[in-house]
Amino acid sequence: MDVAVDDDARLMLAYARGDVSAFDALYARHRGTLYRFLLRAARDPRLAEELFQETWSRVVAARARYAPQAKFTTWLLQIAHNLLIDAHRRKRPLATGEEAEGALANISIPEREQPEHVLSEFERRRRLQLAIEQLPEEQRTAVLLRLENDLSVEEIAEVTGVGRETAKSRLRYAMNRLREQLAE
Repeated sequence: MDVAVDDDARLMLAYARGDVSAFDALYARHRGTLYRFLLRAARDPRLAEELFQETWSRVVAARARYAPQAKFTTWLLQIAHNLLIDAHRRKRPLATGEEAEGALANISIPEREQPEHVLSEFERRRRLQLAIEQLPEEQRTAVLLRLENDLSVEEIAEVTGVGRETAKSRLRYAMNRLREQLAE
């Protein structure tokens, strides 16, 4: 697929030519998004950190052969997703309840003047997080890519390596399950 070379792709191409500051800019721009995706998808802070480092290592290793065929974010998340699948195949342990609570405690909650607004916002986010964690892995990944990274169905399909209709179906089933769980 031909994609107009965006700013991220220009930075990656500059990095391939030896401009280290271009990598620094890419890293600064995408580290938060990548880490949040891995943390929520892996549900294990240690595994997320390991996959985060490995994803960036793969980006560094691929710099010479990088060709902007998709958005840089899509390419980056595809690398992360493939590493996540490999980790699950190795049967890595999932996060304990305490680790999940710790990860959720780091979610920033907008402060409001009235305490009941803060509590209701926290409760809403907590219920959504718990509902997302209950989803089957493929649906959870699709939802996280959509909600946290604002990827289109086509981009989700590309990241996860499935057809467009499969990605659309996973997203639809996941959203329906979330609506049902949150309505209870």
